[in-house]
Amino acid sequence: MSRKAKNILFIMFDQLRFDYLSCYGHPHLQTPHMDKLAQQGVRFNNVYCQSPVCGSSRMSFYTGRYVDSHGASWNGIPLRVGEITLGDHLRKLGMDAWLLGKTHMRADKEGMARLGLDPDSIIGARVAECGFDVLDRDDGLWPEGPDGFYDPGTSPYNAYLKDKGYDSDNPWLDHANAGVTDKGEIASAWFMRHADKPANIREEDSETVFLTTRCMEFIDQHDKPNSKPWLCHLSYIKPHWPYIVPEPYHNMYGKEHRMPVNRAESEKENTHPLYQLFMDNVIGQAFRRDEVLDKVVPAYMGLIKQCDDQMGRLFKHLEDTGRMDDTLIVITADHGDYMGDHWLGEKDLFHAPSVKIPLIIYDPSAAADASRGQVCDELIESIDITATFVEAAGGVIENDLDHILEGRSVLPYLHGKPMQFRDYVISEYDYSMTYANGQLKLPPRDARLFMVADQRWKYVNAALGGMRPMLFDLLNDPDELHDLGASTEPEHVDAMVMMEQRLSDWGRRLSQRTTFSENDVNQKRGGSRRKGIVLGMFEEGDAAPELTAKFQGSVEQRFVD
Repeated sequence: MSRKAKNILFIMFDQLRFDYLSCYGHPHLQTPHMDKLAQQGVRFNNVYCQSPVCGSSRMSFYTGRYVDSHGASWNGIPLRVGEITLGDHLRKLGMDAWLLGKTHMRADKEGMARLGLDPDSIIGARVAECGFDVLDRDDGLWPEGPDGFYDPGTSPYNAYLKDKGYDSDNPWLDHANAGVTDKGEIASAWFMRHADKPANIREEDSETVFLTTRCMEFIDQHDKPNSKPWLCHLSYIKPHWPYIVPEPYHNMYGKEHRMPVNRAESEKENTHPLYQLFMDNVIGQAFRRDEVLDKVVPAYMGLIKQCDDQMGRLFKHLEDTGRMDDTLIVITADHGDYMGDHWLGEKDLFHAPSVKIPLIIYDPSAAADASRGQVCDELIESIDITATFVEAAGGVIENDLDHILEGRSVLPYLHGKPMQFRDYVISEYDYSMTYANGQLKLPPRDARLFMVADQRWKYVNAALGGMRPMLFDLLNDPDELHDLGASTEPEHVDAMVMMEQRLSDWGRRLSQRTTFSENDVNQKRGGSRRKGIVLGMFEEGDAAPELTAKFQGSVEQRFVD
């Protein structure tokens, strides 16, 4: 078989830190299967998500657009009807787009009702599911509190566990994300002291294995000579919290395998007020404790090790079925995880552990042989992945879709061709619904942050909230321990002025005229003259005769039969 990409396997891990893979330099956590894919393809070192929170980041992945463009700026905020998605682009090019796992999508139900879109129709279902046809959607959080479940809908994974004999109304909560104490009591992973216990589930029935198996079944179902090209978005729920993993992964790592926590006492001095609020919230308070990190970090590593083992299982299946020769494979994450760095847990702000993401791209095409094993240090945004998929499927982006798909395809780089990379990247964060804004009480429209970063500087604009900026010198302070946002040093002031100008330039980009392409504009120019509109003419000879023929001539010729 000639090697050429026909299909796309779009693999996303939830909350996977870029530096928790051995190919990115982790000293203890070995991920040989993802490392091998990086050797067969390209590993990208400087990749930023468009927002360090699940929902808004994913909506940028699935639309190829900045958060400011698509508007779904926080978990649970619907993606408005009318946004063009990856599935829309690919179907136009003859490729199906399927979903296995998580999207964090919330449908614009009010908009769908206004337009009469039946959610049970094909088009309605696609609009409600971020453009995908759904094999199994499971956003992966099924806790139950006084007000019910966190995620709406039903869980295919819970249904699977019940079929497997796990006797519980909510086996996700009682088995997949809980252990058992020595006294036979539930050891819920919501209490992080239980993170070192094995999950009360057989490893082969865990979430990561379940989704891998479903993907292999999908590949087998579409392994026919004349099958339609497909994209399968395999969207894993782990290593996102709750931090617990089944045997044998629960005790593969210990506190001795923890990387040194990247934080400094100086970060607590003259701290940016918003950063201070995140350090002081319940998550920040927990993750500054060594007893928490000693439990959670090894479990997080075990979850990632299981993910890598499942990649080995999946890649072998692709090899056995011949699909490695015609499937473009991407491995990435929606955002990272602080793991105690900078006195923080979770994600949310713009330090590297939160906003930088891993990205490995394998293209089987012979044209990509020139780049195999390379490491790219250029500035990449998550929206570039969408643009890459569209070009890989045969789409043309420049001068046609570049105001709709705001990312840039890296396919030329994969194929050894020169390409123009960007000078800076953008990420956005809406903190209006966070604990921090509960303290600040800002109007929601003002509780927003904008990050601008290049190879030297990282700048965070907090002006809408009335706060000073943050600035980090990535060359002299790669660990981002010294915030220079209050500095009056000329070099720092100049850097902030430059970054503010870049943010202003970015804010004036064209992104809302999504129903008319650049080519449409070019072709439309001057067309009205050929349809009888010849404004500015004083007399008949001022325009070409063919343009005015319909309104010249004798009255007798025009009106008499």
